[in-house]
Amino acid sequence: MRRVTRNVILATLLVVVLLLALGALPQFLRSGDPYYMEATAVDAAPADVDPVNASAVPSRRYPYTAAALDAAANASDGVGRSDPYWRGPFGVKGAFTHSPFDEMGAYRDQYPGAVRGERAFLVRGNATYRLAIVQP
Repeated sequence: MRRVTRNVILATLLVVVLLLALGALPQFLRSGDPYYMEATAVDAAPADVDPVNASAVPSRRYPYTAAALDAAANASDGVGRSDPYWRGPFGVKGAFTHSPFDEMGAYRDQYPGAVRGERAFLVRGNATYRLAIVQP
């Protein structure tokens, strides 16, 4: 094998390994306090709010919402939280991972009538939930 060919193959393998590491690395980056998507059962949404039907929200696309709603439905006090999300240092993690902030932004874009301020309202079954991003 020629030296140039060997160097090109090694450089290509190095780039592939770096890209794979870059894809796996963000989940291990943690800094600061964690953020949670919190669902709280409420009597009803405000009068000027058109809550989203939670069955129209795919759980694979909105995993933090799904986890919070499931936890709230099973909680005695009607409050449930998703798994924690830590922002990474230097803002690197946000570009490579899905976050509760992405989900809240999607609610603002796709269901503007269901969002008031920093909260979104969803209906699941006979219960209405208020979603918010919280820090302990």
